[in-house]
Amino acid sequence: MKNDEQKNGEHHAFGIGISPGVAIGPAFIIEQSGLPVPEYDIPSVGIEKELKRLHGAITKVQKHLSQLRQKAETLPAGAEDMTLLLDAYKGMLTGSRLVRGVEDIITKQRINAEAAIQKQIAALKASFAAMNDPYLAARAEDVGEVGTRLIRSLLQQNYNPFADAPEGCIILAEEITPADAALMTPGRVAGFATVLGGAEGHAAIMARALGVPAISGVGTLTHGISTGDLVIIDGRKGEIIARPDATTLQHYRQEVARKKQEDKRLKTLRDVAAITADGTPIMLQANMELPRDIDAALESGARGIGLLRTEFMFMNRPDLPDEDEQYDVLRKLITKLDGLPLTIRTLDIGGEKIASALGEAVGESANPALGLRAIRLGLKNPKLLDTQLAAILRASMHGPVRILVPMISSVAQMKQVRSHLLNVERRLHRRGIKVKGLPPVGAMIEIPSAALIADALSKVCDFFSIGSNDLTQYTLAIDRGDERVADLYDPFHPAVLRLIQFTAAAGWRANIPVSLCGEMAGDRRATLLLMGLGLREFSMSPPRLPGVKHEITQATLPQSVDFAEKVMGKTDEAEIHALLTNGLNKDRTK
Repeated sequence: MKNDEQKNGEHHAFGIGISPGVAIGPAFIIEQSGLPVPEYDIPSVGIEKELKRLHGAITKVQKHLSQLRQKAETLPAGAEDMTLLLDAYKGMLTGSRLVRGVEDIITKQRINAEAAIQKQIAALKASFAAMNDPYLAARAEDVGEVGTRLIRSLLQQNYNPFADAPEGCIILAEEITPADAALMTPGRVAGFATVLGGAEGHAAIMARALGVPAISGVGTLTHGISTGDLVIIDGRKGEIIARPDATTLQHYRQEVARKKQEDKRLKTLRDVAAITADGTPIMLQANMELPRDIDAALESGARGIGLLRTEFMFMNRPDLPDEDEQYDVLRKLITKLDGLPLTIRTLDIGGEKIASALGEAVGESANPALGLRAIRLGLKNPKLLDTQLAAILRASMHGPVRILVPMISSVAQMKQVRSHLLNVERRLHRRGIKVKGLPPVGAMIEIPSAALIADALSKVCDFFSIGSNDLTQYTLAIDRGDERVADLYDPFHPAVLRLIQFTAAAGWRANIPVSLCGEMAGDRRATLLLMGLGLREFSMSPPRLPGVKHEITQATLPQSVDFAEKVMGKTDEAEIHALLTNGLNKDRTK
């Protein structure tokens, strides 16, 4: 990471670019001051009253989080992770270690609720820290955020960190939580920078959901910058410039104007076919987080949904959706697609995404990212998996569907899933429900072991879909949300690229489709490389689709193959990034 620099009176600070684009505006620094918490004794006869006061605050915070979630759902496509994090916050207020511990402290130590919350937060943070696990450290911060909201409610303090932010400002803060970000008004906030967070952490998720340029991991963010200073955020370079001189300001204003013009031009590609300059068709589809995203997907010109994340049906509810409910949701989506294909990923609960109704089934894990999640959870809980498969089979009567299985690491797992599917089909027939055969079933390649046995998996799969986000995380052993190692998270690392190449080659040999649905799919720098590696299907967030389509229409297949050979011949990440940035299409901007 670069150190701060002073140039011609300008102050330059550096971090990690987490959302591309340029923003110019006045700095607005959010002070992360500690919350003063009173502590006083409660008489024995007052314990029940204090517990009632605590539960009143819990209800109030839950209601507020629900309101924030509704607001988050109005953000552009890509806000799913923000809503899931807000759901996780609500989950911490229902029979959790936090709540049980606070109740116990109030009852046994006979102190007020605010002080009890503060004590329990400290105890939980100390417990997590003793395990020396970065993932649990991040969860401890989430617990702290929820506890702080409870304390503010008890103290009757309304809190909106952006209430006094001027129009078009650049927010500078130590951290911006999902709940805080839901209070942001797109347009009013032009961009933001944080001290904490990595390329795939909370701040990055929110920046992309809001559609604003952002950087994180800026250790000296507010050194040399004051509220009101004119600042520039460069989300690609990961740079913030305070008090720019006239030349720098003019350059970046031209960048902003050029970007607006380019966005306008790219919108005209909506109905243009994604075909290379020498006639090779490429399938461009959209990732979908929530049912409302289908309109944005179709508006962007997507030729179907390449990844439907089904977790939304299971989140923020005390019970599990039954077969009929899941079928009804899927049927409506398939009908709206009007013949375009829908790839449905089976439930990927676990890791950071915990549904309260599945709490006991998921349990606790020292490292949830490596624990009982995704298809591992489904195979351990057959009723959960079979109910979803039955809903998908019934919905497939209404249009083209594919089933995508997450977190596959062995051939045996795919065989088990196929066995479940056959059994479900038989049960549906016995119930008199018509099913027109089994839809294509594919593996999500997001664990290195799956990529390395892609040849074997191709014999039991009808297609592959590469999840580049998790594949990068697991290959490089990087926690995507940990700012201390976030600069090491690189989907263009030679090891990751070789796993993608190996998977694509296995698909070609087996004559099965191979798509890519991670963040890399929507990165225009990667388009030529990925085509050269043999990929012909991409699924991405709808706003990224026009830019990728432009890259496709400007290239020929031989050019992409030649470019891929050059990239794959490099072993140094810096050289790979230089090639990608200065690729064949010189007008790339994202």
